[in-house]
Amino acid sequence: MAKFDIIAATGCPTGIAHTFMAKEALEKAAAERGLTIKVETHGQVGVENELTKSEIAGAKAVVVAADKDVQAERFAGKPMVSVGVSKALSVEAAGKLIDRALAAKGDDTVAAAADVEDDVEEKESIGHIIYKHLMNGVSHMLVFVVAGGVLTAVSFLWGITSFDSTASDYNSFAAMLKIIGGIAMNLMVPVLSAYIAESIGKRPALVPGFVAGMIAIQGLPVNADTGMIDAGGAGVGFGFLGGIVGGFLAGYVILLLEKVFAGLPKNLDGLKAIFLYPLFSTAIVGLVMLGISGAMAAINTAMMDFLKGLSASGAVVLGLAIGCMCAFDMGGPVNKAAYVTGTAMLTEALAAGVGTDTYNFGTNFMAAVSAACIVPPLITTFAVVVGKKYFSQEDHDAGVVNLILGCTHITEGAIPFMTKNIWPVMPIMMLGSSIASILTIMFNVHDPAPHGGFLVLPVVENGPLWVLAILIGAVIGGILFVAFKKYDFEKNHKAAPAAKPVEAPKAAAVEAPKAEASDFVKVENVFVAEDFASRDEALSFVSNQAVKAGIAGDADAVMNAFLAREAEGTTGMMEGFAIPHAKSDAITEAAVIVVKDDSGVTGWDTMDGAPVNVAIALLIPGAQAGTTHLKILSKVAEALMDEDFRATVKGSTDAAEIAKTINARLV
Repeated sequence: MAKFDIIAATGCPTGIAHTFMAKEALEKAAAERGLTIKVETHGQVGVENELTKSEIAGAKAVVVAADKDVQAERFAGKPMVSVGVSKALSVEAAGKLIDRALAAKGDDTVAAAADVEDDVEEKESIGHIIYKHLMNGVSHMLVFVVAGGVLTAVSFLWGITSFDSTASDYNSFAAMLKIIGGIAMNLMVPVLSAYIAESIGKRPALVPGFVAGMIAIQGLPVNADTGMIDAGGAGVGFGFLGGIVGGFLAGYVILLLEKVFAGLPKNLDGLKAIFLYPLFSTAIVGLVMLGISGAMAAINTAMMDFLKGLSASGAVVLGLAIGCMCAFDMGGPVNKAAYVTGTAMLTEALAAGVGTDTYNFGTNFMAAVSAACIVPPLITTFAVVVGKKYFSQEDHDAGVVNLILGCTHITEGAIPFMTKNIWPVMPIMMLGSSIASILTIMFNVHDPAPHGGFLVLPVVENGPLWVLAILIGAVIGGILFVAFKKYDFEKNHKAAPAAKPVEAPKAAAVEAPKAEASDFVKVENVFVAEDFASRDEALSFVSNQAVKAGIAGDADAVMNAFLAREAEGTTGMMEGFAIPHAKSDAITEAAVIVVKDDSGVTGWDTMDGAPVNVAIALLIPGAQAGTTHLKILSKVAEALMDEDFRATVKGSTDAAEIAKTINARLV
């Protein structure tokens, strides 16, 4: 049985994009560090690449990057980092998680913390725990909404009233499709509630969770004549908000009952599971849900009235709110909040029936949400095609693929572009999405299907105008994105020394580590017995030495590159080491500069909180950010895991010995 240095589990609410983006990032980050890894994914098709008990037992550390339940209790006692899936979408972020997991100490909990700065995050904050439970419900719910919504929408192809046997456009097959779709849509709230509960209280919580969800749909039945509670009466449902409340209530009631019945003999465990838990939890949850039905119905009505009020304020206000939410984190919690609200509105719309105000508002709202989700990937496609020379080949290829993702309502493909330059790319995406949403509302577009992108165009009312709205948002956003990349491209090239041709240094630099690895770290670039008051003073020293050595032409540009990298996350490691790295066009050849401060540089965040004694600084030309940079960084990171290497470099005062030791690891 193969053993892995790192094991990981990833999962996002929809299980479509984030799950597998995190998997790829973790695998690449592990490869850079010379580590073996196995990543288990919890996608929409279920668990893939499942971890075995022996693989879990043999791993050095665990990374959990998930916004849903991935059974993290399996990893109890292992050194582990547990974060949301959005924290592992880039190779750099995934690498930090791996480093922190390796530095963590084994613990009996499922969220051992390693990094002092991120201690709360790694122990899983209350907010993240609640969000994870909620998203477990949402991920199970969405497939019911999509299946039911699309089937209902398809039934309209035979006519808006084709399900009605008294209407002139009646069609029996269309009627059956609408019945099936309606049943699937009506299961939305019970499934949401049940799987929120299941995430908290495991399998015993499913029963009270489903019951809570059904009560959220039906409300408290009252006899219209007597005004009394009556099982044969009618109630007012309180929608998906009630399902959320019911799910959390059911889950925590099960946890409470587990404590209450903990004193019963072990041989009664079967009785607890099949009788005591379902009976008492259903009674308690049911009574509480019926008791709060009036208040919850009022809250649900107030929320719907608020959204309709936004619409009354004009298409601009509502469209701007929808567009900004959908593009803010593109598949994250804010995006999901907008999407789930849209599906809830759509559910009410389809239940109200075609031609009603509720139907018109709900389907128009859903069309605006879908437009906002489609635009960001299309912005990147437009940008990489029109401004190809400003993007790397990797970005160009990803942008072209985003054409398919965007057209099928998968927003996450735009995330890698945003993470590289959150400002101004995020505002650009939000603007493009908002324009598409505003125009969709103004064009009176109605979308009775909750997902599918352009695949559901046949059932979209005013479909051509919807496509036009989306294209306008994508083009405007794309033009702004290209303008930013052009500005950034020209600024970086101006920072490089004009007297030195760009092409010649590139070729030489790419080959330098490969051709003369034994001399890559020059003795004259190793500085021992230095004394720095702060991290920035050390980095400034390195930047100036780079200019003196002819490695770079602008010390300020190099310093800014170092600081930009530190702003993304500290390069401080463990046991007094740091690996600062600068990527800039002001750097003309790849190089390593080593500085030592035996007294320790304070204020440099490290994984173990210790001051930095040795900084192995990497200086890489901008054009080699994905080649030479990664090769050197991975080899240095791998070397730092070797105790003999650390002891030699840290203990030596001989610059030649230090250079030789590092060069030996770069071969």
